[in-house]
Amino acid sequence: MRWLASLSGRQRLWLALTLVVGLVIIAVGAVRQGAAGQPPPVDVSVTMTAKQIAPQLGVTGKSLARELGLPLDIPKEKPLQELGVTDEQLEHVVHHLLGHRDSTLKYYAFVALVLFALVFLARLGRPDGSPAADRKMWYPRWPYIVVLIIAVALCGFALGKSPNPMEGAVKLFKSFVGLYPSVLDKVVAFLFFAVLAVVGSKLICGWACPFGALQELAFSLPILRKLKQRKLPFAATNAVRSVLFVIVLLLLFGVVGGRKGLVLYHFVNPFNMFNLDIETASVGITIVAAIVLSLALYRPFCQLVCPFGLLSWLLERISLFRVKIDRERCTNCGACSRACPLQAAEGRVEGKRLPADCFSCARCLNVCPQDAISYGFVGTKPRVQSGSP
Repeated sequence: MRWLASLSGRQRLWLALTLVVGLVIIAVGAVRQGAAGQPPPVDVSVTMTAKQIAPQLGVTGKSLARELGLPLDIPKEKPLQELGVTDEQLEHVVHHLLGHRDSTLKYYAFVALVLFALVFLARLGRPDGSPAADRKMWYPRWPYIVVLIIAVALCGFALGKSPNPMEGAVKLFKSFVGLYPSVLDKVVAFLFFAVLAVVGSKLICGWACPFGALQELAFSLPILRKLKQRKLPFAATNAVRSVLFVIVLLLLFGVVGGRKGLVLYHFVNPFNMFNLDIETASVGITIVAAIVLSLALYRPFCQLVCPFGLLSWLLERISLFRVKIDRERCTNCGACSRACPLQAAEGRVEGKRLPADCFSCARCLNVCPQDAISYGFVGTKPRVQSGSP
């Protein structure tokens, strides 16, 4: 608790106000969700048509057809039983689609967690007036761990899988194929996550995404430390993630396979675990593999699969707050590169135009012997305090 005791009066005010504002944001979300009430019950049967059923589930007839394993161009005014759909099939699809209904409160929770992350990184992590000799005290891990646990518990198991950053990206492209009634709704949902990623370098991924948080917690366990020092080459992981993304789009738009609507990510969607609904063996394997690999590798699902991880990596180029390096002080000693669980710090020190993902995990912010690294607004100079070398 030395860090808390070392905070200045102004920083303690920042901390108190941030916690209060965060709680108010969540309270407003809870009130709004309560005011919205429960969605109307769904009463459907195979004697009904896709045109009658789809609106109750918040999808289009095309999307319902895809979920039922039928061609997208089926007659939408023909009863499903005449198309060979059984009661069991329809019940399974209804259960699956209802699991994708968004929790309004969850959007507010994401904002509150990202707000705390931003204030901690930019204002609180380093106590005012603290000399570089005390840098090991800066940016303690426990606030990060607490936020990660909240992300898993609240934004994951308590509020379910929807919405989430990965789903925001996937639904955006699904809407372009006609699988949702409104393209605008999905664009807005994606922009919500994109803005949070731009505010601070991937803060939504690094601090608030429940499955990202679960991987981070697994990686933080004090085991397999020698394996944790090994990093997968960013060029390789990003190539895998990018190629998978292109393949998904080609299948989704029917360029490959000749049948629109196939979403490959559905077969490897780990967010299903937060609804306790493991639909396919491939989803279960993905969840187990990602968590087990996270004991030794940093966020393997984010590095290799997640489409929002790929898109937010591109958005990092315009992040408003990020890790900054004072080139005049930096001696290329490699301390930050060794502390970074990826090749992000290394790429930034070397001045690469497209370095690896930075999840704003703060590991690099208290290791530089020259006090050359900080976290702040992109338009300001790196913060250097008295007592720095």
